[in-house]
Amino acid sequence: MSREQQAVACARRAFETGRSLCLDHRIRQLKSLKRLFTERQKEISDALMKDLNKSVVGTELYETLGLESEINLTVSKLKEWAAPRPVEKNLVTISDTIYIKPEPLGVVLIIGSWNYPWAVTIKPLIGAIAAGNAAVIKPSEVCVHTAKVMEDLLPLYIDKELYPVVTGGVVETQELLRQRFDHIFYTGNSLVGKAIMEAASKFLTPVTLELGGKSPCYIDKNCDLTIACRRITWGKYTNCGQTCIAPDYVLCDPSIQERVIEEIRKAIKDFYTENPKTCADYGRIINQRHFKRIKAMMDDSTVALGGDNDEANCYIAPTILRDVKPEAKVMQEEIFGPLLPILPVSDLDEAIRFIKKREKPLALYIFSSDNEVIQKMLSSTSSGAMVANDCLIHYSVSSLPFGGVGNSGMGCYHGKFTFDQLSHLRSCLIKKLKMEGINSMRYPPHTAKKLSRARFLLSKNIDLGWMGRMMLLAVLGVVAAFVLQVSSSDVLLALKAKKIHHQVVKV
Repeated sequence: MSREQQAVACARRAFETGRSLCLDHRIRQLKSLKRLFTERQKEISDALMKDLNKSVVGTELYETLGLESEINLTVSKLKEWAAPRPVEKNLVTISDTIYIKPEPLGVVLIIGSWNYPWAVTIKPLIGAIAAGNAAVIKPSEVCVHTAKVMEDLLPLYIDKELYPVVTGGVVETQELLRQRFDHIFYTGNSLVGKAIMEAASKFLTPVTLELGGKSPCYIDKNCDLTIACRRITWGKYTNCGQTCIAPDYVLCDPSIQERVIEEIRKAIKDFYTENPKTCADYGRIINQRHFKRIKAMMDDSTVALGGDNDEANCYIAPTILRDVKPEAKVMQEEIFGPLLPILPVSDLDEAIRFIKKREKPLALYIFSSDNEVIQKMLSSTSSGAMVANDCLIHYSVSSLPFGGVGNSGMGCYHGKFTFDQLSHLRSCLIKKLKMEGINSMRYPPHTAKKLSRARFLLSKNIDLGWMGRMMLLAVLGVVAAFVLQVSSSDVLLALKAKKIHHQVVKV
């Protein structure tokens, strides 16, 4: 049995013990996971410095701070999320107990990405733990040092049987994908996403695919360009452009292109000094393969700013490309690096047409002071998320679902959305063996009169809020006595207020 098979079998056995079903157990695991980020921050930061040249403060800001916040939210809300959820009823089921019960799926495979290796690997793990699942964690092998730290530290803080870590490259990932899982959660590119979906289809395993794509950024000429360009600069060059929701390219009127270039130049200087190569807050390309890929994208475009590079150190300066053509190399795939192409467009309508001709992006950004412009972009396009007058910030909002659409992914997560994504929302209906007269309309022989009653009863949904409770007796009496013409004994049962009230409260 391979190491990968052993890990999956171990997680399955641990899940079948039932210990992950206990809410207190889940909360203890989450609190212990949070301690990892406070007690082992140095090991985490040292590894990320080696992998991506992330500073200590940058590591906390972009990797672990959000995880601590996610754990705090999950621990505080878990009992509420895991509780049975009452639903609306119709008149046929008005006296029944009906609810949705969240249940664990089983064993989840989490395949992380290398650009934010802690954030995008552990955030779905938080939801998997909260939902009561076991999880096999596969960190990206591209971040060699971080993967080793995860392998060493996670078993010290969380149940190593329920949540085993498997390291390795393509071969190990392929072996994992040959195993049966109850859900697969992958963050990465669409090419690998398709391979994962194909492997999952053999077992009919549901997948969450957090992919990427070319996220457009439209700048309306009637906005504060200084502020807009500072925010775009931050969103684009954070983590050396290796962010799945970074602005991939800019669309703007030709009349403001030079001003946009100048304002971004100023912001780069403010953020990363005159020499970003020596700035502690400016990262590096993950490896030389990606360095060569990104560098080649500049070949057929005009560099307006930056372009400096050092292959030995995987350094590419913050770069702007001007007057870029749609057929240019840099426009053929997601950049995932510090290049910002600017494509002139005549107006908002041309920008919308340009965006709609391409795959649906993970994020769409628009900068404008005109709400009508913003609303037109919103109503005319489709994307995983739309953000007006800022970049990236929606990722930090746990009450917003984070995910793509079409080629940019499927499924979503963050906060309660992760819990629901990694839960089976089981439909439950509990009926008593009484009031059989109400059911007569569904039994043969079928008649027009029975059909008429069924149409009335099934078309009326009842929201049993506080007002619903007040009216419940009257509704039951009218329905039982005059609509269904049930026996007098059934009417008396329906009018037992205390009993029915308890049923409603129980729901």
